[in-house]
Amino acid sequence: MIGLVWSLLASFILIGCGGAQVAQTQNPQSPQWTVENPNASAGRNLGSSAEAKRLTSAPSSLEALQSGQSTATPASSPVKDVYFGFDRYDLTEESRATLKANADWLKNTPAARIQIEGHCDERGTAEYNLALGAKRAQTARNYLVTLGIGADRLSTISYGEEIPVCAEQTEDCWAQNRRARFVIASSQPTS
Repeated sequence: MIGLVWSLLASFILIGCGGAQVAQTQNPQSPQWTVENPNASAGRNLGSSAEAKRLTSAPSSLEALQSGQSTATPASSPVKDVYFGFDRYDLTEESRATLKANADWLKNTPAARIQIEGHCDERGTAEYNLALGAKRAQTARNYLVTLGIGADRLSTISYGEEIPVCAEQTEDCWAQNRRARFVIASSQPTS
């Protein structure tokens, strides 16, 4: 368990080294973060002018947990979660449609980079669920790459069962926790 905590902390530190500035918006009811592109003022061509100014996303699940916020993806997020069956990491038709929409957004927002978080329900051992979460995140990443998204724009991390979006012990709640979550990690250009 201590190794898991150190691994998560190291991942969090590495993610924070991207050079983008992060600021929390003032609305505590809608916890969103703005990732400002440090290259926007340098006049580099980053796509649309709105994109060059800022991208808005929820914090990572780890950041949300640490600050006492919900770990659910806000409905306003331009990238949506995909869900998996019990003990599965294969994509359903609905998951493929969601990933296609995520890929379309990424194609229209070339400065965006995404971290794909793999999550599981609480059933199974912590080690098993970390591995299953990694497979879920990797499956989603691989599918986005087949849709034309550059692999260098996508990173993965598994939180296993450690950061649930729902804590009840019901099938409906467990289904909400079996997901790949997409977090806009940076607005750095990929050049």
